[in-house]
Amino acid sequence: MLSSPLNMPKWLEENSHLLKPPINNYCVYNKDVTVMIVGGPNARTDYHINTTAEWFYQYKGSMLLKVVDEGKHRDIPIREGEMFLLPPDTPHNPIRFANTVGIVLEQPRPEDSVDTLRWYCQNCGEIVHEASFHCTDLGSQIKDAVNAFRDDHERRKCKNCGELAEMVPKNVVQP
Repeated sequence: MLSSPLNMPKWLEENSHLLKPPINNYCVYNKDVTVMIVGGPNARTDYHINTTAEWFYQYKGSMLLKVVDEGKHRDIPIREGEMFLLPPDTPHNPIRFANTVGIVLEQPRPEDSVDTLRWYCQNCGEIVHEASFHCTDLGSQIKDAVNAFRDDHERRKCKNCGELAEMVPKNVVQP
């Protein structure tokens, strides 16, 4: 049976408490397409690498999508009312600010796919740590990996320069 349309303002009024850090997402559909409502602020420094494309729509406020594009770090601002299609296998870190809401669509993962969370040193840019998994529950698996990284200072230490990887993004300005 088909579901009823979702009224975004009403859903947010009744359910915004479900959008909790560090990820702040809630999956509203997860059958043929995964549809997540994501609120801000979040507190993440990991870069997610997904083997399928991701579609971002900024419903309220603006966000910053930090990406690694052809080996270079760059920022993509997504403002209220804008959408952006992120190609597969692009490392990305969605930075969400207070009182913002976005919608993210993802394709179902192929059975043999592996998602990766990658942390870069904010001092020298080297990869500090990676956690990979077959994604079956994006919200809980990302939270588990982020929390495990946060709690392990040895994993957070850059092998190149010795800097301890931050858990909260530095020097980020809302677009």
